[in-house]
Amino acid sequence: MRHGKKINHLSRTSSHRKAMMANMAASLILHKRITTTTAKAKALKTYIEPLITKAKNDNTHSRRTVFSYLKDKEAVSELFRDVAEKVGERPGGYTRILKTGTRLGDNAEMCFIELVDYNETYTRAEGKQAGSSKRRRRRGGRKKSQKPAAETAQETDRQGEAPEESAEQDTQTEEQAQAAAREEKTEEQPESKKAEGGEEATGEEKKDEGSEESSDDKKKKE
Repeated sequence: MRHGKKINHLSRTSSHRKAMMANMAASLILHKRITTTTAKAKALKTYIEPLITKAKNDNTHSRRTVFSYLKDKEAVSELFRDVAEKVGERPGGYTRILKTGTRLGDNAEMCFIELVDYNETYTRAEGKQAGSSKRRRRRGGRKKSQKPAAETAQETDRQGEAPEESAEQDTQTEEQAQAAAREEKTEEQPESKKAEGGEEATGEEKKDEGSEESSDDKKKKE
């Protein structure tokens, strides 16, 4: 029976379990994500999150308390310098467990355990969801596309005047086209007359040449 079993001993002695938790917590702080079994990850979650909360208050007492659990100077400095600033606004829930299936040898459940604020994929998704919720709230108010009644009336008047203006423009364009056609005709008439005058002149010249030739022939015959 499970009466009074609040801690998972993980089939280890107390000293072995404490050393293992300290080692896993230091690795998680330094690398921001580790792979382990689901049982160990759940035990590590309850072990490391109080330490991260303790690191938000950066003083000598907090550093000595955290060092007594981690036993690693580099992990302690990383926790107080970078991790505490990154998760400073978060009220809790600093880690996330993502299950990845079972292990091939003993079929144990495996997972990732990571620090939440260092996973950019999930933080971007949360930002997009927050933006979409804000857009939904804005839809309840007045739409920007709605216009006052005075502006709509002015637009309808302009639309009513538009056909008349277009008809006037069409008549003006027709008159201009007719005037241009007349000017072209007037320019073509003098040229045609000149051409006719030139043809007449060439005909007279031919007649004169024919008469001269006929007179020469008569002289030869005589």
